[in-house]
Formats: sequence, C-alpha cells, structure tokens
Amino acid sequence: MSYEKESFEALIERMRQYLSEKKYVQARETLVDLEPVDIAYIMETLPEDTIPVVFRLLPKELAAEVFVELDSDSQENLIKGFSKSELKEVVDELYLDDVVDIIEEMPANVVKRIIASADADTRRDINNILQYPESSTGSIMTTEYIDLKTNMTVEDALKKIRRVGQDMETINVMYITDPARHLLGYVTIRDLLLADENDTMEEIMDDSIISASTMDDQEETARKFSKYDFLTMPVVDKEHRLVGIVTVDDALDVLVDETTEDIEKMAAITPTEDSYLNTGIIATVKSRIPWLLLLMVSATFTGQIIASFEDALAAYTVLTAYIPMLMDTGGNCGSQASVTVIRGISLDEIKLKDLTAVIWKEIRVAVIVGVILAVCNFAKLMLVDKLLFHNPITFTVALVICLTLIITVLAAKLVGCSLPIFAKAMGFDPAVMASPFITTIVDAISLLIYFQFAKMILHI
Repeated sequence: MSYEKESFEALIERMRQYLSEKKYVQARETLVDLEPVDIAYIMETLPEDTIPVVFRLLPKELAAEVFVELDSDSQENLIKGFSKSELKEVVDELYLDDVVDIIEEMPANVVKRIIASADADTRRDINNILQYPESSTGSIMTTEYIDLKTNMTVEDALKKIRRVGQDMETINVMYITDPARHLLGYVTIRDLLLADENDTMEEIMDDSIISASTMDDQEETARKFSKYDFLTMPVVDKEHRLVGIVTVDDALDVLVDETTEDIEKMAAITPTEDSYLNTGIIATVKSRIPWLLLLMVSATFTGQIIASFEDALAAYTVLTAYIPMLMDTGGNCGSQASVTVIRGISLDEIKLKDLTAVIWKEIRVAVIVGVILAVCNFAKLMLVDKLLFHNPITFTVALVICLTLIITVLAAKLVGCSLPIFAKAMGFDPAVMASPFITTIVDAISLLIYFQFAKMILHI
C-alpha cells in the first residue's frame, strides 16, 4: 500500500492519537498493512518512548523486517530495552547479513548482547563474516543459501528447498557444488519447475557462472549486478569453494553508500556514516573543516600571484574586474571534465590506459568551447561593457581577456580530466580530485595565464 505525502502525514498523526489514547488494537491494524520501510519511517517520527510499544505490537516476522529498516540509533535503543527472549526472537528472524550489518553499527556492549542471543551456528557465521575487511565482498555476503549436489534429482532438490527454504534469504537461484564445496554451476527455481523430476542437477545446471571472491572490492561486485542484471551472486574463496552469496538488495546498498561517499568527497566533505539529520553539529563540523582549512591555505598561492602583479593591475585597473569571471569559468570547465571522468572511472569505463584518448577528446572539446566563449565574451566586452557601462575597454584589453579565456579553458579541461585518472592509478579515490580541489588549482593557473598575456600584449 502506498500513500501520498499528505495522507502519510495524516497516518502518522493518527498513530500518535492511537498511542496517546492507548488504542493499541487500532494501531496494530493500521501498521500490519504497510511496508516495513514505511513502518520504520513512522516509528522514527514518533516519540522515542513509544517506539518499543509500537515494535511489540507487530507480528514477529514483520517486526524483524521493520527492525532492519530502522536507523542505528533506534535499533540500539530497542536492543537495550529487549529482554533476552525478545532479542533472541528478533535475531532468529533476521537474515545473517542483516545481523552482521547491525552489529557493525552497534557499540560493544550492544554487540555482546546480540551475539549472546544467537545460537552457536549463527555466532560462528557472524564471526566468520566479521573477519573480512570492511570494504570486501565477504563482509556483505550471507551464508544462508541453498546448495545442491550434481547427482541430486529435481525431486530431491525440491524436497530440500521445501525443507530448508524458509530460512534462506532467497530460493530463486541454487548453486551446484561438489563434495569439497567447489562451485560448479547453478540452477534457478524456474529450471527445476520446468524439468523432469528425474533429471539430475548435472544435466540441467548452467556451468557458465560468474562469481565474486571474498576479497574482491564490494563496489566492484555491486557493479556486476548492474552489468549482468543479477539477483544473486555466489561468493567463493581462494580455492573456488562456495562460501556465501550476495543478494541484489545488499548490492544496491553498497552502490548507494559508495555514491553518497563520492558526492561528499567531491564536495570536500569527509564521509560520515550517519544520515544528515542524524549527524550531530560537532560531527558535521569535523567532516567539513579539514578540507576547508586545506583549501583555504592552498588559496594563499592565488593571493600571492595577484600580489606579485600589483603593478600590472595598477596600470590597468580594468583587468581586476575580469579576474572572477576567468577564475569561475576555468573552475567550472575543470569541474565538468573531472565529474565526467570520475563517473566513467566509477563505472569502470575509463582506465589508466585510456588517459591519452581522454586527453585528446578534452583538448578538442576545450578548443571548441574556449573559442565559443571567447567570441561571445569579446562581443559582450565591446558592446555591453564598453558602450553600455562605459568601462575603459580597449581592443588589446579585450584580446588579453579572450585569449586568457581560451587557454584557461584548455588548461582546466586537461587538469580536470587527468588528475582523477592519476589519483586512481596511485590508489587514491578519484572523487577527491573534484570541484573544490581542481578549482583551487585552476584558479592559480588562470591567473598566471592572465598576467602573462597582459605582460606580452599590454607591455606592463
């Protein structure tokens, strides 16, 4: 069931009224028809002391699904209020990868309670997954999958699915392994339903299988879901033994997190774990101030360049008025190139070997863009600035400004397209080489170009 914003707000208000009047039956009936993510949103808008009450109104399976959708602070508060039996019920209903995700967000005392409430097998699986590096595929996989043997018949496979499928994260795809758990192929539930019940897995399986390694970067694995339209992907160890699977919902979470992180880095903000509204003032300041300090200090070079050409500016004060335009245009051109290249790198479309092709393309783009901007700017200078605003613009001054514009655009495009590729080659995140960083570099370059043309043409 979906709601428009207005009716959804009305629904939240009705829930508040039910809770204040202790009409718990009506509150439960209202919630059980909603999607888990919508229930979580409603709970997070309610007073904190009512969240445990609402959670206990939900059926057990629905409560577990809602728990996964809550933010980490709400999850922590609920866990602290759970009895041992309540916590065990929730943990038992959660899929393993969701339990691991929750554990990674919780403080140590809460983690101890979660692990203590799990059975021995779950604790072992949790500890195994937690051993993988944070950004690896192993850290987002689940061990709740169905594996079949080559000699099993379709009838045997369906019996196993009915027996254990309820506890698995997905039964859409089953993986075929040998006695040593080496991955051999896969079958889908569609394959099983359409095959003869006496067919064996070896006869109907597809052995052209794409898998991920436990140590692969999770972002690379997530991209494969988009590339191949997967719903699940098997995860193997160094010996090609099946150890888990990654599902599409976890892959989407990775892509969302990575995209958010890239956007923050491109805006010169240190990435944070929490959402904007859940991040405190001090944490927000800490995430922003290091980059602002660095960029402020680096901008000192720009000031020094201007100071070193004070005499030139004194002779032609009109030149000062066009410094912001040249710097802004250069920064914008550099940002356009860098964002495009960073996006190409993130989609695995651009690699170091493509540097020459990227530079050659940006040179041609820069020449065309620079000439168009220069021609338009020359017309503006002579018709608007000189005739309308009576600025002391001469032909030579306009020539200096327009030539600077062309060369600045070219330099900005080259800097913007090459720095992210070099950063990636050296093991840095290309997103760091985005707007603020490149703008600072291009500002200095544009000023140097500007004053060199002024010296050459105006003889100052």
